[in-house]
Amino acid sequence: MEDDTMNEIERLLALTEKAVSPFHTAEAVKETLEEKGFAPLCWKEEWNLQKGGKYYIIHHGTTIFAFTIGEDFEGESIRMAAAHGDFPGFRLKPSPEMKAEAYLKLNTEPYGGVNLASWMDRPLSIAGRVAVKSEDVFHPDLYLVDFEKPVLTIPNIAIHLDRDMNKGRELNRQTQMLPLAGMAGQETTDGYMKKLLADKLHVMPEDILEYELNIYNADTGTCVGFDGEFVSAPRLDDLTSVQAIIDGITKGVRREGLNVSVVFDHEEIGSRTKQGAGSTLLMLVLERIYEGLSIQRTKLLQGLSEGMLLSVDVAHGLHPNYQEKADPTNHPVLNGGFCIKESSSQSYATDCEAVGIVQSICDREGIPYQKFANRSDGTGGGTLGAIASAMIPVKTVDIGVPLLAMHSSRELMGRKDMEALSAFSAAFFTMDQRG
Repeated sequence: MEDDTMNEIERLLALTEKAVSPFHTAEAVKETLEEKGFAPLCWKEEWNLQKGGKYYIIHHGTTIFAFTIGEDFEGESIRMAAAHGDFPGFRLKPSPEMKAEAYLKLNTEPYGGVNLASWMDRPLSIAGRVAVKSEDVFHPDLYLVDFEKPVLTIPNIAIHLDRDMNKGRELNRQTQMLPLAGMAGQETTDGYMKKLLADKLHVMPEDILEYELNIYNADTGTCVGFDGEFVSAPRLDDLTSVQAIIDGITKGVRREGLNVSVVFDHEEIGSRTKQGAGSTLLMLVLERIYEGLSIQRTKLLQGLSEGMLLSVDVAHGLHPNYQEKADPTNHPVLNGGFCIKESSSQSYATDCEAVGIVQSICDREGIPYQKFANRSDGTGGGTLGAIASAMIPVKTVDIGVPLLAMHSSRELMGRKDMEALSAFSAAFFTMDQRG
């Protein structure tokens, strides 16, 4: 993530270049927080916190919390915003090398709801985390790795060999979506992936214990449209929200409040993991903050009654070629402002009081917003909002920028919507109780 001399879109495109795995998302956020004066915390150490302080902590490598404490904070006012740093794609399986005649392929599995066809014929790379032997068996050495250049591709079949391909076809995830890595030779048998990782990390192949590596689209993001009004890039879901909530938390400290931004992992696979929004993690962090300020836990429980959580994730924009897929009256368009997402099923956290607060802030600050709802005869995705608010019972609302091609390897958004979401996040974290 870059400094404030860059505009929102320049910073967003820079973030999409850095955040190529959930581990790298957390690292990019960490860099920005440290540039803004946030101090690191360690989970296994005491937190001796100071009012007026700014802090961050990383949990299991992929979830990162940032929080600011007001000079006059006594436990009453808590504002939180959550996004996610993972994205749909593919993960490498153990022992991934597969030989097909003269070719080397890698064995992968899908992660999240992947638009398979959108990954065909793309320049792809590999990034993630590697565990290496150390003297302490309970604490292996952990390294981030990024191949930083296209090393894979998933080639399509020629239309000459599948004349009916444009009539629609189902792609097999195990046989037809395996990336091509090179030509197979004697040196590319079992263990070749570990040899490549060992070379990058300057360790011995036999010392590599395991890895968490994902395939990512190595395309560069760019603005498109006659007036550059759209942004086309990989990983806009959910890096748009990551940037917005970090923009907001770094704008200032409310004198009487506690502000918390968190980038969770594993939203794309349901959030119910040790570093996902469906864990007790958020509540544990809040408890440690109050303990570190010597404020009684009762104050925390009282403060939650006035607390509020923004679940920040992307929304479906009206697609000009598939207008029949949109709700008749709640169909946001790109560049019309960020979306407030509502659903009676609570797949989006819907609370009229929280929605009213968001609208009031936008009206006061002149920030454009739109409403989104799914068609009643269809289904949409869910977010971490309802999951997190079941763990932390506070007013919750789902918001985010509208996208086209959501969950494709490359997505499309309106540049004005990023500006609106960042402006709202800043207002949410800086406005006092009376506005």
